Amino acid sequence: MNIVKNKKLSIVTLLSAVCLSFSAWAISLDDAKNQGLVGEDSSGYLGLVVQNAEAKAVVDEINAKRRAQYLKLAKKNNLSLSQVEALAAAKTIEKTQSGHFVEVNGEWVKK
Repeated sequence: MNIVKNKKLSIVTLLSAVCLSFSAWAISLDDAKNQGLVGEDSSGYLGLVVQNAEAKAVVDEINAKRRAQYLKLAKKNNLSLSQVEALAAAKTIEKTQSGHFVEVNGEWVKK
């Protein structure tokens, strides 16, 4: 039981570090979120709220980086990719600022 709890705690800590590692895109990502173009989806990735070529480029780039990090975390912690994605989704949605979009039951809603 403690092993599972410790594993989840270490994954949450690592996910926080992963989120911080995306700071290179912070201005573009912040702009896209502030404009309501992108949001955090229920699978641990960014999604397009509004079709926009610039926002799609940000989403594609960040999601590729997230997936690579999730794969590393999964391998390191002997978890499946879907388990890491689910943990990441919960964490990113929880951290989403009020007024930004999150996916709830397949629909984009402002938090």
